[in-house]
Amino acid sequence: MSAPALPQGVRGVHALPADHHEGPWDAIITPPGVKERILGTVLLRLLHGPRLATLAGPLHGLVVLAGPPGTGKTTLAQGVAQAAALAVASRGATTLVEIDPHAFPSDMLGESQRNISRLMGETVPELAARRPHTVVVIDEVESFAVRRSSASFETNPVDVHRATDAVLAGMDAAAASHPRLVFVVTTNFVDALDEAVISRADLLVELSLPDVETRARIIADSLAELALHWHSLAGLAQNEEVHRGLAKRTEGWDGRRLRKLALGAIARNPAIAADPSGLAAGALEAEVDSYTLWRFSPAPRPCAQEKE
Repeated sequence: MSAPALPQGVRGVHALPADHHEGPWDAIITPPGVKERILGTVLLRLLHGPRLATLAGPLHGLVVLAGPPGTGKTTLAQGVAQAAALAVASRGATTLVEIDPHAFPSDMLGESQRNISRLMGETVPELAARRPHTVVVIDEVESFAVRRSSASFETNPVDVHRATDAVLAGMDAAAASHPRLVFVVTTNFVDALDEAVISRADLLVELSLPDVETRARIIADSLAELALHWHSLAGLAQNEEVHRGLAKRTEGWDGRRLRKLALGAIARNPAIAADPSGLAAGALEAEVDSYTLWRFSPAPRPCAQEKE
């Protein structure tokens, strides 16, 4: 039998905690205290939302993770759902709802508003009613919560305003009716996100590209993962001098690229690709140099010539 179709705008629905969701939270490397603050904010809402709803400044159940691509926003959002679900498991399971903000393409005036209103006002509450706790993850939330003050009048601004209004109204209604529901949203462009969304955030984390210390930790962790499969790489995985040297040479790299560094070094040589246990520090350094040259000083590509 085929799996039942998901509601429009919903990319996935999962019951947590689940074994197949283990890993991302522990694997993502951030500056000290970042993950703890994110998890603490989510737990405060899931555990004490009903009690805190009576405060003059109640929680809105919204965490915003902002930053350039490759800084781990989506991994953190999905990972905190599992980490929080484990922490509250004794009180009941958690529903993870993943929203696709690009699911509502429409050139018809008002159609985005109706679709988003249905998603936020009907679909999300119905899914939240299934279990005691709910975490809703929305990637690239700025795509349907556009900053209204800078919306172009050449691109259907009325629909933009209405769609953003629908998101805000939906979040407010969800916060009031489901005090154990949390929205964890990501954005690559915090300046493009509507001011009213930002003002509702219980926590706004602006993630930046990893500093030299974090880069060294990411490189070490990726090598340690490879050493689990090729034990001869254990020495390289434990060589802090190599990690620090590579970290100093990878200024401006994001976490995703850093984790692919070792794989790229392995792929440079077919013999090493066939047997990665032969990976050495020199290959890692060569991979950094070649990527840096390609990224920042690309050589002109020859134009293709047609044969006469």
